[in-house]
Amino acid sequence: MTIRTARPDRVQHFPPRMHCLKKLEAIVVEMQDLTNGVKGSEQKLNVTTIPHVIAGKDIIAWIANKMTTPTEEALVFCTMLVAYGYIYPLQNHKKLVMCNDTSLYRFQTPYFWPTQKWVAEDSDYAIYLAKRNIRKKGMLEPYEQAHYDHLHKWLNHKWDFIVMQATEQYKYGKERKKPDRVVFDCQERAYWILNRPPRRTHSAIDCSPEHLFDPNTDEKISFDQYRRMNIFYQQAIMRSKVKSSVSLGALVKYITTYKTHDPFLAPCLPSNPWQTDNDSYWSLNTRRVDPPTKMRVERWSFSLFELLTDLRGRDDFKVFLKKEFSGENLAFWEAAEELKWGTASSMSSKAETIFKTFLAPGAPRWINIDGRTMGLTVKGLDHPHRYVLEAAQTHVFLLMKKDTFFRYLKSPVYKDIQKKALSPEGHNFSPAQLEQNAQNRSLGIHPIILWKEEEEEKAKAAAASAPVDVKAMMSKIDRKK
Repeated sequence: MTIRTARPDRVQHFPPRMHCLKKLEAIVVEMQDLTNGVKGSEQKLNVTTIPHVIAGKDIIAWIANKMTTPTEEALVFCTMLVAYGYIYPLQNHKKLVMCNDTSLYRFQTPYFWPTQKWVAEDSDYAIYLAKRNIRKKGMLEPYEQAHYDHLHKWLNHKWDFIVMQATEQYKYGKERKKPDRVVFDCQERAYWILNRPPRRTHSAIDCSPEHLFDPNTDEKISFDQYRRMNIFYQQAIMRSKVKSSVSLGALVKYITTYKTHDPFLAPCLPSNPWQTDNDSYWSLNTRRVDPPTKMRVERWSFSLFELLTDLRGRDDFKVFLKKEFSGENLAFWEAAEELKWGTASSMSSKAETIFKTFLAPGAPRWINIDGRTMGLTVKGLDHPHRYVLEAAQTHVFLLMKKDTFFRYLKSPVYKDIQKKALSPEGHNFSPAQLEQNAQNRSLGIHPIILWKEEEEEKAKAAAASAPVDVKAMMSKIDRKK
């Protein structure tokens, strides 16, 4: 019988971003300079005098002056230093952020820096928790108690050794001076908060699954790889390119078009629901709300893709196409989308329905595409797959983009929806109202209910657009008589 003495190491042996961490360390070393660094002082913490303590506002001011950057940017950079464990808080150790006030911080000892690549093993963490359990007389924090119980079960076969090590370390720590003992306890606690954070808490040094190679070492390139790279670069040189002025002009045009619709650049109207706990924004922007907002209607005019992506805009476009007696192109595009994103079990039946409805000679909603595309599509339907209608769908999309879309923007249908569109006024909640909104927060509508409602609407629309069998209708009327 084999007893595993440790769990599989799920952390990365080769931590990434080493060059970035080296740059951070250079800044931290400069901050600790006695002449030009951040000035520290002795501070009392729970009747104990702690040396070399610095205030959060002093660190932020030093970074802002050193990097000639605004205070907001300096605050973000300092928070990153705290998140990576180069600076740790003395008062609220679980809150790994930098506060621009008189909150107290200290520099972490280089022994615990991330570039040391020490693997945070379960046995070391168990010794640390056992030591804290002895010191606190069993009064651990809830997340530490959960980790302690879990490690006690997992490492039960060597728990006596862990308790013995913790007891010896605790006795040795009591021989130190109290300020040194408090400082070391804070350093060790900051290290484990970073490497064993509370559950459902993100850590800055969380790594992806283990790499099979070291990303920080130079990779040896073989002769075959050099040959492939040479071929790739030769093909890249021969490939036609766009002038930088053209590409930059397109980028500027895109940013100018979408800047008022970006919630990071422009405020949400009437308010941001994540900040105010008011769901008016979501209610005004549900999928098929009537009438929509002006911002939403304006976005439809940007491109045909934006119009078709919005279900409310697509419904409005259908109304226009129905008046133009040319709704078969959009119907085919929607059918191709359903085939592309639908279930695999219904793929064959959907492909057959699409062929009979849109592509077969004499089909009730036959679409007008070129012969080459029609031939490729019909041939591919013998063995249908998700992307068998890709060529025909692209052809139909370009037809609507070049002709129907611009006629829709000039039509009375679009102008009428522009007039009816809502323009909500921004909310201005007081702190008391924000607190009340948080207390009255609701769960919202479940996505499955929304999906069922959409399926019912699709079924009704399909039944309404289906061709009417006159003979069947006449026979029903005769039976009723």
